[in-house]
Amino acid sequence: MLPMLRHEQNWLPSLFNDFLSDEWPVVRTGGMTTPAINVEEDEKSYHVEIAAAGMTKDDFKIHVNDRNELVIFMEKKEEQKEERKNRKFLRHEFNYSRFEQSLLLPDDVDKEAISAKMEHGVLSVELPKLEPQVLKQPTRVIDIQ
Repeated sequence: MLPMLRHEQNWLPSLFNDFLSDEWPVVRTGGMTTPAINVEEDEKSYHVEIAAAGMTKDDFKIHVNDRNELVIFMEKKEEQKEERKNRKFLRHEFNYSRFEQSLLLPDDVDKEAISAKMEHGVLSVELPKLEPQVLKQPTRVIDIQ
């Protein structure tokens, strides 16, 4: 999927009306595992939650790339191996999960203050908003001649 461009300041469409439209800020998904994602906004920040049952914080890598995207990457490899003397394995189980999700960041996100935590099988990413710029009144009026 090609990267989506954001043309408006309001980057988060209505979840019910626009989830499948071309304006959703999802850029790409890689791998085979696609966990559920919630995105919410309040006055001070955006909140991203990802269902990650059975995962640990060490299974995730999160960064902001040079295209202003929040990239969430998860990879988990598990291997169940029983050591038994004088026996050969007829069945050897392993599990591999991989997930990558990129979300375009709105212009008002403070990229230096983004934080994440893993708790009760949910990865939560906090995207604080920048303080609105207040237009200052000029301190000196210049006469035009």
